[in-house]
Amino acid sequence: MIPVMSSVLYPVAHDASTALAGPKGRAVRLKEAEQLAGEPVIFVTDTFGPPYASREAALDAYRGRIEDDRPGQILQIPPEDRYVRLLELVSSGPLPPPAIPILKDGRRWPPPPPGPKTVWRLQVTYWRPVSATPDLVDVQARKARVQAQETLDPQTLRALTRQPLRAVRPQQPLDIGLFERRLPEAPHIVVPDE
Repeated sequence: MIPVMSSVLYPVAHDASTALAGPKGRAVRLKEAEQLAGEPVIFVTDTFGPPYASREAALDAYRGRIEDDRPGQILQIPPEDRYVRLLELVSSGPLPPPAIPILKDGRRWPPPPPGPKTVWRLQVTYWRPVSATPDLVDVQARKARVQAQETLDPQTLRALTRQPLRAVRPQQPLDIGLFERRLPEAPHIVVPDE
């Protein structure tokens, strides 16, 4: 018997809340998603909903959407519905500094400091139509941050970092090397000189 493989059916929606509540449809591949949206789409992952102090609280809040492995509450989600997951994030304060070896009393490392406080958030992966993305064309992240005096919201900054890299200014023509020359009949061609 040949095993049946199932792919994740990602929602086609304008934002994460629409992806959870009522997407236009669900698609595995880019072409399918573009047909459902009627325009080009991009593949995005966003966090959604309030932060939860514990994993258990988040699992209870999103019961039926996320696999639950707790004893007595085991729930397995079909493979095509696994477009959401829980993500643990640092909620406040800086990360602890790297440990410095102490080499004392037969121990190399000091006892670890308490970890930073974390929260649990829902992460949704979906196809977003290009028309629903923030209009950030021809803006470099560093220029946008300077213009906004460092007050960009996290989603806009994330969108800026995910766009293709652009040169600060047009690339200058390459120099001709020591053993190269231009052809007299075609000055735009550079050939090696023997």
